[in-house]
Amino acid sequence: MLTPLAAFSKEKVKISKPKKPLPPAKSHKQPHIILIMTDQQRADALGCAGNASILTPNIDQLANDGALFKQTYSPTPSCTPARSCFLTGMNPWKNGMLGYGRMARKYKYEMPQMIKNGGYYTFCVGKNHWYPQKSLKGFNGTLVDESGRIEQDGFISDYRDWFKLEAPGEDPDKTGIGWNSRLAAPYALDEQLHPTSWIGNTAADFIEKYNVDAPLFLKVSFERPHSPYDPPQSALDRYKDIEVSGPAIGDWEGRIYNYPNTNKPIPTTGPPTAAFGDFGEKQCKISKKHYYANISFIDEQVGKLVQKLKDRGMYEHSLICFISDHGDEMGDHYHWRKTFPYQGSVHIPFILKWPTTLKAKVKRGDSLQYPMGLQDILPTFLAASGQEIPDDMDGKNALALLRGEDTDWREYIGLEHSSSYFYNNYWAGVTDGKRKFIWHFRIGQEQFFDLEKDPHENKELSKEPSKKQEIEDYRNKLIDYLKERGSEFVKEGKLVKRKESMVYSPNFPGAKEDLGYWKKKERNSFTMEKES
Repeated sequence: MLTPLAAFSKEKVKISKPKKPLPPAKSHKQPHIILIMTDQQRADALGCAGNASILTPNIDQLANDGALFKQTYSPTPSCTPARSCFLTGMNPWKNGMLGYGRMARKYKYEMPQMIKNGGYYTFCVGKNHWYPQKSLKGFNGTLVDESGRIEQDGFISDYRDWFKLEAPGEDPDKTGIGWNSRLAAPYALDEQLHPTSWIGNTAADFIEKYNVDAPLFLKVSFERPHSPYDPPQSALDRYKDIEVSGPAIGDWEGRIYNYPNTNKPIPTTGPPTAAFGDFGEKQCKISKKHYYANISFIDEQVGKLVQKLKDRGMYEHSLICFISDHGDEMGDHYHWRKTFPYQGSVHIPFILKWPTTLKAKVKRGDSLQYPMGLQDILPTFLAASGQEIPDDMDGKNALALLRGEDTDWREYIGLEHSSSYFYNNYWAGVTDGKRKFIWHFRIGQEQFFDLEKDPHENKELSKEPSKKQEIEDYRNKLIDYLKERGSEFVKEGKLVKRKESMVYSPNFPGAKEDLGYWKKKERNSFTMEKES
């Protein structure tokens, strides 16, 4: 059973009770579906994942009331391609996004519309990262936060408009840290103005007022802990006496990404947004402590949401999903941010709390080891809402695992990302959570890690003679994953070294002008400084 660590006993968030009991929400045969999503959260950044240095009592309690899927991965670990898998229930090749770019205006399958078709009232608070930015895609309504990102003329996020009302003349970016920076500082304004607070309070207020004669699908999507690492001082103070670990450093560092010269020393200086470099253990620990504090502040909001659900009599009748789109390297192996094939970037948290009506064989509080991906969430929600899962949808139904019905689960999950940040960062891989095989397209180089013995990927085993057969087995899994793409990826049963990166597959349903816009960006820059 997952139990909160002893260190958390004094860290329970105080939730103010309403002055008068809230009226119970209307009951329905279908469960409410509550999706809580974070941005750029590593799988190991939770207490229930075994991390004694982070304070997440409310999220840990969700895991105690449900199950933690420990081997969950982001198929394409940056914002928009990850969210395309999540939105559509499709693998990257099928939904068309193999790396960072602008999402399509319309997909064959879109989560909010499909759940709405099942009789749900659908609403979103927070980040979607869609294009256009206020697209509904089946939501009855959205209140969005896009961290100042403007990708269409005249767009202002709902959070930024609210901020102008609450703090006229103030600057929402007063803390002074960019959203892709490794630097960290306490939030410069009152914590009630923090976007995390706005998302949590807005969603909690929505639950309190919900009185629609339909089951609810509510998406609560936080912008943090994605940089800026800017927690309120109150959250940061909780870490004053907590020691956090330094970065993972392996025996293979510097042999993959030192573009353009692979023998060039690892840089020790660079702009705050640099995605690769040895900037020192001290900086890594400072950033990580602020990153953890941002997650703890999110945890406070989760506590508010859970309490509101309980106040309305909705908690026991809700399927609650907690997940992130991708992780954050946090200096591991001299990498920062995401798009990389390593655990900090691709390994993500996934908790599923099921309603009392679901007859599960899994015990509440269990940890499950099945290879999962973001594409599994939509089919799981469709099953929960009583709908059929389309035969051509790549994702699988996690409720079947809870019921003990699916004995034919996938053996591995495919991973990939097109070139980003720098030229050589173009790769594909497979993992089952026990081993990981990676193929670097540009340089034709393999990597192999034993995640059971070496969860931080410090020892690279691709040249280890005793692993030859095991490496071949996992290489064949990747070949099987890529072979439908043709001879540009797999030729005569072998992986192909590629000169051209591919952001969009031929299956991408986007407009030609969108494709041209992002292809031009890729040719001109690998920094992604302003986009991701």
